[in-house]
Amino acid sequence: MEQRKEEITRRPLYIYDLPTDILSTLARKDGDGPIGAGATDTIEETRPESRTESSDGSKICSICGVTYHNVEDQRSHVRSDMHRYNLKQKIRGAKPVSEVEFEKLVGDLNESLSGSDSSDSENDENGAVRKDTTLTALLKKQAIISSQKTGEEDEFSMKQTKGSGKAPLLWFTTPALPKNTYLGIYRAIFTNTEQERESDVIDIVRSKQLAPKPQYKVPVDAAGIPLSEAYKGPHMFLCMIGGGHFAAMVVSLTPKQTKSSAGPIMREATVLAHKTFHRYTTRRKQGGSQSANDSAKGAAHSAGSSLRRYNEQALVEEVRKLLQDWKSMIDTSELLFIRATGTTNRRTLFGPYEGQVMRQNDPRIRGFPFNTRRATQNELMRAYVELTRVKVWSIDEAAILAAKQAEQAKTSMTQVAKQAPATKPKLSEEEEIALLHTSQIQSLIRRSKLPALLSYLKSNSLSPDFIFSPADSQQNYHAPTPLHLASSQNSAPVITGLLSKAGADPCILNNDGKTPFDLAGDRSTRDAFRVARSELGESKWDWDKAHIPAAISRSEAESRTAQEKQEEAKKEIERRRAEAERLKREGPKVAEQGPLGKAAGRGRALALGQAQKTAQEKREEEARGLTPEMRMRLERERRARAAEERMKRMAGGA
Repeated sequence: MEQRKEEITRRPLYIYDLPTDILSTLARKDGDGPIGAGATDTIEETRPESRTESSDGSKICSICGVTYHNVEDQRSHVRSDMHRYNLKQKIRGAKPVSEVEFEKLVGDLNESLSGSDSSDSENDENGAVRKDTTLTALLKKQAIISSQKTGEEDEFSMKQTKGSGKAPLLWFTTPALPKNTYLGIYRAIFTNTEQERESDVIDIVRSKQLAPKPQYKVPVDAAGIPLSEAYKGPHMFLCMIGGGHFAAMVVSLTPKQTKSSAGPIMREATVLAHKTFHRYTTRRKQGGSQSANDSAKGAAHSAGSSLRRYNEQALVEEVRKLLQDWKSMIDTSELLFIRATGTTNRRTLFGPYEGQVMRQNDPRIRGFPFNTRRATQNELMRAYVELTRVKVWSIDEAAILAAKQAEQAKTSMTQVAKQAPATKPKLSEEEEIALLHTSQIQSLIRRSKLPALLSYLKSNSLSPDFIFSPADSQQNYHAPTPLHLASSQNSAPVITGLLSKAGADPCILNNDGKTPFDLAGDRSTRDAFRVARSELGESKWDWDKAHIPAAISRSEAESRTAQEKQEEAKKEIERRRAEAERLKREGPKVAEQGPLGKAAGRGRALALGQAQKTAQEKREEEARGLTPEMRMRLERERRARAAEERMKRMAGGA
């Protein structure tokens, strides 16, 4: 059975030419699809195209539960509206939806809209960029529904005149495939009468089967329009328009047999007629058509706006003329799949106008039940293949069960958390006072305000070994006392004041077992501890326990500081002398008594290794970035100044 599944999925299953063993055993799947009620069911689609499995095996989207086999599938899924919708669901704290449930949600939308990966030039004709994407329309609909819970009829649903609200796919089973493998067919390829007879859908599918025909050349007239005998068989019309792009195609449903170079017989679609137009009608980097902008802000008078208005009218005339030429093919088509976003595009197709070919209330009109991109010939063919290809899905029951259990556990935990929300414990009065003292003392130490710090400790009767609060914070963990903090800040004056005037204990350990001396970062800070040991005496504290070395007098500390500064100054002088020698040895020689004025400027440029610019280079640099009009004005001013200089010289010489 697995071998049979691999055989039938080696090439796309065409709805109008199904294998005999599948057609004879086809049965309707109970329910709306292969998924029950779980929102996180994991579904794996068995695609007929060849795949290159990654070395890591298949991957699963942690948000949507969708399996992808390679990097291309992953990128496509991340850009999809379903993934973005589930991201918004996760942000709102709601459950993600499966692919079939997402298709049901968009089933009420009466029109296929540009997908999230469409071109930037595919702008909305009503003025806003990506205004009518499937995701945006769905979220708007849900917002309207959620905001109206009083029983009134939903305004959004009142505007919807099409869409049955049912799942876009009909699901079938067959014993010819393994268990838990389902076949899906788009509901849109059935006529309204056939959809009303949903109980007889198996017989309808069997009646739609067409015998393949050999490849033949479509007969056309002098204008290139197919003759009537070319479209006697069943065929459908597909059309897309938006952003100045138009593409239309009439395809015969009868498959044709073609033999590839490898040998096996392939089934391909027969395109009876196709045509594409493109006109510059969309305002680049601003979105919307020129007519929409004129309606909103008034008519513009630029060259670009005039060109866009002309192109809009030319596109309307070209499209309507093409529809008139194809009128006989459109009238005999079984179905009309149309994507026209915005009032301007819909008016182009449906008028009203004299000699109107298509009408908006035609029961054959369908929207594409999936995302579409820019209106091109390739996109129409992709949409036709997607419509007429049977979807083969496989379900991993173990993954579904595990996902359901994880979702139930997560839901129960969320409910418990909502029922018993965590409340922040209220601080006592003593804790609030301790936090206030901590912030004030730390602020004074960081700014090295020693007199203010000593006054604050005295006025509030605080110990110089005050323990900061809260003790479990990262900063207070390493520096729990004022002396620890002053040492970590390398503030020698504050350390001297705390030890000599406030009587701070240098033997207190922090949570790492370090004394304040251990946190000192430079020599002057360490010398402050040694000077305090000398001034306070050996009997004041256990200096060895505080890890403080032998005492030194204040004069010794100051002399050491002065000596260190002298050494640093000598090093700086030596460095500058060495740099000067290097410049004399390696750089260009510059005369000590150099010339003044422009010659001095040239000398400095030579000393710095810069090439002197010529007059032409200076003029080019001045004119860089200017428009042609500004350059002409600059050149006229330059010539006028030169003429004035010549006149002055002539007057002086006379």
